[in-house]
Amino acid sequence: GAALHFKCENFQKGGAYKFRGALNAVRQLTDKQARHGVVTHSSGNHATCLALAARQRGIPAHIVVPRNAPLIKQRAIAAYGGQLTLCEPTLAARQAEADRIQSATGAVFIHPYDDPVVIAGQATVGLEFLEQVPLLDVLIAPVSGGGLLSGLCLVAHALAPHVEVWGAEPAIADDAFRSLREGKLLANTNPATIADGLRASLSERTFTVIRQHARGIVTVTEEHIISAMRLVWERMKLVVEPSGVVPLAAVLAAPEKFRGRRVGIIFTGGNVDLDRLPWQ
Repeated sequence: GAALHFKCENFQKGGAYKFRGALNAVRQLTDKQARHGVVTHSSGNHATCLALAARQRGIPAHIVVPRNAPLIKQRAIAAYGGQLTLCEPTLAARQAEADRIQSATGAVFIHPYDDPVVIAGQATVGLEFLEQVPLLDVLIAPVSGGGLLSGLCLVAHALAPHVEVWGAEPAIADDAFRSLREGKLLANTNPATIADGLRASLSERTFTVIRQHARGIVTVTEEHIISAMRLVWERMKLVVEPSGVVPLAAVLAAPEKFRGRRVGIIFTGGNVDLDRLPWQ
């Protein structure tokens, strides 16, 4: 009973919306700042996209990735010229390794989501969506660190305050849902969700924006995610990764929230490890 419109960031450069924030951050650097390159930590898509953005500018990209990140993303980082360093799959380990590399190289740290310039880049997804489908009632996107969702909140608040902004996340990686419910920032602890791009936790910056402007968070089971991913592949003929289909899974799992409305769903990426499809 809803009209669903899809923003297909799986077609984006680097295979994910993350290229928007990474490119914005790299282009904002002065020549003096950029000469030693950039460094980041990421579960995959931000890393891939930052490596590509750095290559376009001709500067080094030092990328810290958890050992359990999909091989397709690790291979893409290397293909785009990123200097890959693997670490333990915890936020503390990721940050410690990035700090070490930054100290050794002088590279500029580009946070995957807790950065106003990155958030502004991600927000262009919402800006374009509102221009392309001007009568939307709802925008819904996955939430992990919150860079995309907070950017959508800011765009909608400024340009289309009637549009509700919703987040969607796995039930076993539900820090955003719990944080909004409790009114304080809570974290994930290495959740084992199939949505590998949604394992990070909100920052104080993104939590503050989302708490103020988002309508709410819908959580979905792993089964919901797999079902939605299979539906997209079979019916829409689109290659979208598990993290990217979570908003559709949320709409299908909670239809009462969206019935009779024009819903803008963001497919955030399409970097899928074809050797580890969830239904194999």
